[in-house]
Amino acid sequence: MSMSVKQVLDQKGSKVVGVRPTNTVLDALAAMAEHDIGAVLVTEGERLLGIFTERDYARKVILHGRSSKDTLVSDLMTPNVCTITPSHTMDQVMTIMTENRFRHLPVVDHGKIAGIITIGDVVKAVIAMQEATINQLSSYIAGDLAT
Repeated sequence: MSMSVKQVLDQKGSKVVGVRPTNTVLDALAAMAEHDIGAVLVTEGERLLGIFTERDYARKVILHGRSSKDTLVSDLMTPNVCTITPSHTMDQVMTIMTENRFRHLPVVDHGKIAGIITIGDVVKAVIAMQEATINQLSSYIAGDLAT
C-alpha cells in the first residue's frame, strides 16, 4: 500500500519557502541557498502564483544572459503550477513527476498551500515501502520456517 502525501508531510513537515513575484531572481536564489532547497513557491499572500526552480535559473537566466539582480521572479517563474493534494498517494505523485519531468510539486489543501513534495521525498517513500515489504516477507518466511 502506498503512503499518502499527508503522511509524508506529517513526517517531513510542511514548511514552504516562498518569495513574492516582485522579488528578484537573486532574492529567490538566496532563499534557496539559505534553506538548501531547489525551488521556491511564488506567492501573493496565501495564493500560489507559480514556482521558481534551479532549472528555471539555469535555463532562463544564465543561457539568456540576464542578470539575477535585475530580473524579477515573476518574469521567469512557471505559472499555472501543477499541484497535488494531501490525499494523493506517493505512487500517483511518482507518476505525475515522471510523466511531466517535475522535481517539485506544491501540495494544496482546500485552496491553501500545505507543503511541497520533492523527488527526494518520493525516493524516500519508495525505499520505506520496499523496506516494509521486505520486513513483512522476512517475517512471513521466518514464521513458515518455525513451524
